[in-house]
Amino acid sequence: MTIEIRQVSHPEAVKGFDTAELRRHFLIETLFAPGEVKLTYSHLDRVVVGGAMPTGKAVVLPTPKAVGTDAFLKRRELGIVNVGGPGRVSVGGEDYALAKRDALYVGKEAGEVSFASDDAGNPAKFYLLSTPAHAVHPTKVIKEADAKTIALGEQATANKRVIRQYIIPGVCETCQLVMGVTTLEEGSIWNTMPAHVHDRRCEVYLYFDVPTDARVFHLMGEPQETRHLVVANEQAILSPGWSIHSGVGTKAYSFIWGMGGDNVDYTDMDMVATGDLR
Repeated sequence: MTIEIRQVSHPEAVKGFDTAELRRHFLIETLFAPGEVKLTYSHLDRVVVGGAMPTGKAVVLPTPKAVGTDAFLKRRELGIVNVGGPGRVSVGGEDYALAKRDALYVGKEAGEVSFASDDAGNPAKFYLLSTPAHAVHPTKVIKEADAKTIALGEQATANKRVIRQYIIPGVCETCQLVMGVTTLEEGSIWNTMPAHVHDRRCEVYLYFDVPTDARVFHLMGEPQETRHLVVANEQAILSPGWSIHSGVGTKAYSFIWGMGGDNVDYTDMDMVATGDLR
């Protein structure tokens, strides 16, 4: 197990960051390592971002000192989305099978969590996002077919995409965690434009199914002080509430979005007119 601690960056400080500093503060370059659980603890709404990639025996979700309790889920909830081969997540001794793009919500006080792959040659890659929790909600599998699906965009603006809301009110009850997957259709490359911010919640993006020879230009920063990060497959972005979070790829791609903060209202956004971006 490895864990990295990320501090919060003030927008006035970020204005002076060069590329290396932007990447060090906001980009998680390696989430998945064979046979390991890798975690990043961010002081943005106290989220924990991680990846579990079991290749032999099952790997256990550890309880690093950073979470401050004797069990990872003692005061936390956890969202899991599989972006690799088929696998299983064990929660409190009960197994849950997850195919690629299936999700699992794990509630506060649910017990020990471990991860296993069905085939070590095609390992599961479990993406993890955890937020503090104040109440117990039941553990629940959300299959890709069970997610709330919204089709948006059009080919003329190169942003035709499907949003699947997995962990969201009406599908899965939580304390504050909200998660889903957006998939761009072939020939579309833009997501979340016009841009927005939501100062009441941070957001974390995991870009996946990005072709090896492709990259996503993730746009961030205050609306009048935009910056960008070049992102490869299976890399994640920490997005503060003051920052826009939009992106454009050299080819179509998918990403997992997850939020934690004051509310679970997916539509709680402060829109930014494209003409006002700088």
